[in-house]
Amino acid sequence: MAGGARVMRQTAGTRDGVGGVCCTPRRSKERRTMKTSQSTVQSGPAAGQAERTRSGQTYRPNVDILEQPEELVMLVDLPGCQGDQIDVRFEDGELTIHAPVAPRQPAGTRYWLREYGVGDFYRTFRVSEQIDSQRMHASYAQGVLTLHLPKVQSAQPRKIPVAVGG
Repeated sequence: MAGGARVMRQTAGTRDGVGGVCCTPRRSKERRTMKTSQSTVQSGPAAGQAERTRSGQTYRPNVDILEQPEELVMLVDLPGCQGDQIDVRFEDGELTIHAPVAPRQPAGTRYWLREYGVGDFYRTFRVSEQIDSQRMHASYAQGVLTLHLPKVQSAQPRKIPVAVGG
């Protein structure tokens, strides 16, 4: 890829420059008990993790995580969300993304065909100490949430100068 960045598969996690995993999706309690290595599939309100505030589905948004020398960049698909309603939190080593999506039509609307689901997006990731949580920041445009997770200085690759002489 251009610029040396690489997209990591969600099931593999994202490796930092020194071989540790920086950001991995959090498995639901259901999946942990099944002891499976398949990718996380959550149903209901993120398998019991999110507080349900209204009826409807909870969806797991698609995410790409790109590794760059100084940071990880997460691209999270959140179509139909209002930017001011997106809730991103970091607590106890977990990054949580919650974004409600309001119905397109008023309650009571009669449909001839209805293929669009309505519900909230919810996703949780475990973040290692290799990420500087104080410098995380996010932006939202055209249905995509972009999260910047800067690496701590010690985790960033650097060139070590070699002294020549005697």
